[in-house]
Amino acid sequence: MDFGVVLQTNPPAARAVQLAQLAEAHGFSHVWTFDSHLLWEEPYVIHSAILNATKRVTVGPFVTNPATRDWTVTASVFATLNEMYGNRTICGIGRGDSAVRVTNGKPVTMAELRESIHVIRELANSRPVEYKGATLQFPWSRGSELDVWVAAYGPMALKLTGEVGDGFILQLADVDIAAWMIKTVKDAAAAAGRDPDSLAFCVAAPMYIGEDREHMRDQCRWFGGMVGNHVADIVAKYGEHGAVPDALTQYIEGRKGYDYNTHGRAENDHVDFVPDDIVERFCILGTAEEHIAKLEQLRELGVTQFAGYLQHDSKEETLRVYGETVIPALSAHVTAKT
Repeated sequence: MDFGVVLQTNPPAARAVQLAQLAEAHGFSHVWTFDSHLLWEEPYVIHSAILNATKRVTVGPFVTNPATRDWTVTASVFATLNEMYGNRTICGIGRGDSAVRVTNGKPVTMAELRESIHVIRELANSRPVEYKGATLQFPWSRGSELDVWVAAYGPMALKLTGEVGDGFILQLADVDIAAWMIKTVKDAAAAAGRDPDSLAFCVAAPMYIGEDREHMRDQCRWFGGMVGNHVADIVAKYGEHGAVPDALTQYIEGRKGYDYNTHGRAENDHVDFVPDDIVERFCILGTAEEHIAKLEQLRELGVTQFAGYLQHDSKEETLRVYGETVIPALSAHVTAKT
């Protein structure tokens, strides 16, 4: 199992670079950042600084979208960074959430998402692509490599991920829900004639090393609110029962609205509807041993990367314990079983 960190690009940008360096020193393989250009600083500028300050980690958005960024420009960014830093980028992409909604926009359609994945991937892999009636290719790009991982929750998005994604991003760490969603993606991949095991499966959630459970839950309750935005869309489309597990949909009954100005922040003051048990299920909280136990369950489901959000007040300590205890333990267990 690989390990990533997910950072917000809050000023000063040097702080994100510092945390990325620390993550690399502790054995993390990926550094991801939020991508909402109005809510936080421009991520791709900071990606360049992170790549320049590190030697090994792969860097990308978690996640970008096809609505607020021109697809060819997005591809050019990745191809350029790969030329500068040696194929160390990755693209997480979804239909659009905070970056779209703060401008009163809407997530793109599944057809648009599918096409954008194809255009971005072909161009950023130094290949030609048909786009808007023209054959496009970067004449300056040689040997660029980019995987595109798709963030999804609902049935249609999960199906699309299995059909065209290089990987699947699931932004919650509930074991039962992860099992259902991973199976759905794998089934879609198999039905499309793809090898399901060729896809990467990334589970992402707040990770907090500590013992004060009330404090940890309060620091990470924002995550249930963030997930709730996507769940609300699913419930609006499919109803409360049947399309996805009830465990994912029931908790949003008390959701009254959402203010994106505190999106993804521990001080989010409008997520009281998220109960303690959802925080515990969606996140990974507690001692190193508790983290290891839950991560082992996720690995058994086929998860190939855990990406931990660090939007809380114990960033350095959590990274330290992961580097000294959690990551080595998972690596040792994998070695022992092979």
